[in-house]
Amino acid sequence: MLKSGFAVSLTLLAATAVQAQTAQTESGKVTGSTTEGVIAFKGIPFAAPPVGENRWRAPKAVKPWKGKRDATQFGHDCAQLPFPSDAAPLGTAPSEDCLTLNVWKPATTGKKKLPVMVWIYGGGYVNGGSSPDVYSGAPLAKQGVMVVSFNYRLGRFGFFAHPALSAEQPGKAGNYGLMDQVAALEWVKRNIARFGGDPKAVTIIGESAGGGSVLSLLSNPAAKGLFARAVVMSGGGRGLSMPRHLSKDQPGLPSAESVGLTFAKKAGVNGTDKQALSALRALSVDQVIDGFNLATLFTGGSANAPTGPVIDGVTNFMPESEALAQGRQARVPVMIGATSADIGFLQAKSKDDIFALFGEKAARARALYDADDSLPLPALTFKVGGDRMMVEPARYAASKIAATGQSAWHYRFGYVAESMRKEWQGAPHATDIPYFFNTVSAKYGDKLTVADAEAARLMSGYLANFVKTGNPNGSGLPVWGKFEGSAPVLDFRTEGGPVSGPDPLQERLDMVEALAAK
Repeated sequence: MLKSGFAVSLTLLAATAVQAQTAQTESGKVTGSTTEGVIAFKGIPFAAPPVGENRWRAPKAVKPWKGKRDATQFGHDCAQLPFPSDAAPLGTAPSEDCLTLNVWKPATTGKKKLPVMVWIYGGGYVNGGSSPDVYSGAPLAKQGVMVVSFNYRLGRFGFFAHPALSAEQPGKAGNYGLMDQVAALEWVKRNIARFGGDPKAVTIIGESAGGGSVLSLLSNPAAKGLFARAVVMSGGGRGLSMPRHLSKDQPGLPSAESVGLTFAKKAGVNGTDKQALSALRALSVDQVIDGFNLATLFTGGSANAPTGPVIDGVTNFMPESEALAQGRQARVPVMIGATSADIGFLQAKSKDDIFALFGEKAARARALYDADDSLPLPALTFKVGGDRMMVEPARYAASKIAATGQSAWHYRFGYVAESMRKEWQGAPHATDIPYFFNTVSAKYGDKLTVADAEAARLMSGYLANFVKTGNPNGSGLPVWGKFEGSAPVLDFRTEGGPVSGPDPLQERLDMVEALAAK
């Protein structure tokens, strides 16, 4: 009996160690939980559900609630068609009712308000969510950072244009996902101090489409004053995706409204009046998704595919490359980079076709990219395509940011987990995320090695320092030099650790830069 009672006492003590935590938001109280020294609040609404008449409208205010709202579970990730090979599998069932956010903070803090990091996930603007394990903010919270993640509308729910919508919402149609991002940042500004965060020390960070979103937010007037620092992970910078204009056709690229009309016709909705819009809003979730995700986005039916962000002159003024060239970006410190084997697409029938792109420097390009002629054509197109789509554009963006007098910190992440070194010749797209978040244990499980964990400690340490001060340097980390012109770059190698110095790919990227100037 004594042993039994002692066991019950231990159970009760364990339960109280994971105590409920309550915070007050502008809409009502929320109750989260504490685990291993980190308080987490999940599934907090930052905008009204974008369903019914709210489908394809700017995010609306949350209806206040009474009592305490449970905030121990993630809200639904936004409506999408998941796919098996996703690098960050969703932890919830997708739903159109999805505009929620999450907050992680250290359980023990001083009186000083915490710096805040706001995460924007990637996924080609058609997939992704805030629930994947590798996006957990808990490890960074243990380093003295408050972490916020949120959901934004995807695919045709988040990026859809139609003449009827343009008539209904002059100047505010098309980029609903981008509007969600601004709404989440506005919520942070109004509410984060109630959680112990500093609304004047907010860092926005995103990868892939999330990185592109950060570049967009840097030049979006609606986001002015909502953040003090920014991190762009594999977010491009050259505008090679050719964003569509809202109502203006481009050579070989129909306007976003034209794409919307094509989709509506396929769905059996004709016309551009209010009745047509009502019929579109009455379509089921599956009908709106129409089978598109990252796995099918570029495999036929492109005239009907979701457009992603569109140039509308209001929420999205121009491609990020033009905004950077004109110096329109917010004057904030920026950390920016790509992975060593990043993503890229290039159409070519032969290796000669690829090297011909470099003109009189074709022979030198061949020597730099495929000196022994050993790379298969698909691997070569991906290598050159990655330089054009992600690696050189990151350097371009860093140079434009530095030219305005703001601090730019340029990196290239090439660390490969020990369990993957026989399969990967470099760090593929998105494989850097678990190292930035220090969630490598969630990614690699029992295959995680001491070297992998140390790489995560270093990379997450740089990130935490940047969130705190706008400078990634700090105790226990190799010195990272500030970017000027074309160097230095923090080369985060598999062997030898991170090294800040001249860019080992400079000649290669100089040739890619020349292509971009043509």
